[in-house]
Parts: sequence; C-alpha cells; structure tokens
Amino acid sequence: MLVLVVDSSTPAVTAALVEVTAQGVATRAHRCTVDARAHGELLAPQVDAVLADADARPADLGAIVAGLGPGPFTGLRVGLVTAATMGQVLGVPTYGVCSLDAIGHPAAAGEPVLAASDARRREIYWAVYDGAGQRLVGPEVSAPAVAAERARGLAVTVAVGDGAHRYADALGLPVRAEPRYPDAGVLATLAAERIRAGAPGEALTPLYLRRPDAVAATARKPVLP
Repeated sequence: MLVLVVDSSTPAVTAALVEVTAQGVATRAHRCTVDARAHGELLAPQVDAVLADADARPADLGAIVAGLGPGPFTGLRVGLVTAATMGQVLGVPTYGVCSLDAIGHPAAAGEPVLAASDARRREIYWAVYDGAGQRLVGPEVSAPAVAAERARGLAVTVAVGDGAHRYADALGLPVRAEPRYPDAGVLATLAAERIRAGAPGEALTPLYLRRPDAVAATARKPVLP
C-alpha cells in the first residue's frame, strides 16, 4: 500500500511516499526542507514532488500519516490540514503519530533518551524514551532546565533533536547529531500496524500543548474619545 507521510511540526517541512507491506516499510520518495517560516509555501509542492518522483497519483494512495506535533501553532496546522483534507477528498484513512516519537524512538539504543524540539520562547517540546524506544514521559513543554531535571530522574544520559542542539548547555547532556528532526520513515513505521490492519481513520488532533499567541478579544473597546 502506498502511504503519504507529512510532518510540519518543526522547521523541517517533510513529505514522503512510502510503501507499507507485511515485511516492513520502504521509502519510495522523500523531500525535506528546513525553513521555519515557509511551511505553507513548501508542503503542497513537496507532496506533488514525491508523487511525481514515484510516478504515482493521489488516487494511488491507500492512507496518509501525519505528525501530530507538538509544534508551534501556525506551522503544525499546515501539515494536519493538508493531511486531513487529502484524506477526506480521496476517501482514505488518516493516522496520527506524535512527532517526537519519530525522533526519540529511533535514537533509543538500550538507554533512555530525551528527544526535544524547539518550542520558541526559550522553551522546548520534549519527551523521554526508554532503551526500547517506548515513550516514558511526555510530550510536554517547559524550560530546558526543567526538562533536564526530569530527564536525569529517569536516568537519561543523552539527548537528540533540534531542541537539544539549541539548548545543549542548559540541558547539560551529550547531544547526538541525528536524528535532528522527525523521520518520515519512522512516522510510517509507527503507524504501520494500524495501516496493515485497516484500522479506521483517526481525527488528526494537534498536540499544541499551549494556547496560541493570538486570542479573541474578551471585551469591546470604545471607539469614541
């Protein structure tokens, strides 16, 4: 089954076309551009590009997988709206995966690991994974020092992700070079069991973890002096 994978939870805008079989997940085409200010401009063309690279059409898709975040409001919703709209139009199921899982799961190699992405405002989105790649804590948003304290209590000895690179000094943990951003193949792998089973599609509920900066006015403002 051909599956489209999208993620816009970090500065890395990602689209990929993968093939899910009983034997595993194979990537057919992949595009990723790191640009924190151009999610809306980049994602749709990248979806078109991976379909063209694999000589496939939207009608060939059997499912869509999307990273649910956590991530900043504006960027994250681009990927989720794209995935939900395509799923509805094509009549195919959509499946969501925590984007941090696609960083922490492959990084775990027998020891607990902290996965972190940049949440802006001098904070990080983070989660802790055990040595088998299963999430123990999170996702949460906090100052790096708070995350580091929690992580040390879980015997974490290493960190991964763009947030870990940005705040390495505050975390006080060794930082692995990769993975830095959510991996499309891992997102597909984490959803593969549901895809193979033909599980019903899911509502793609974003993991914002905090309220957006823009809020509706709570009272009318006078217009006369």
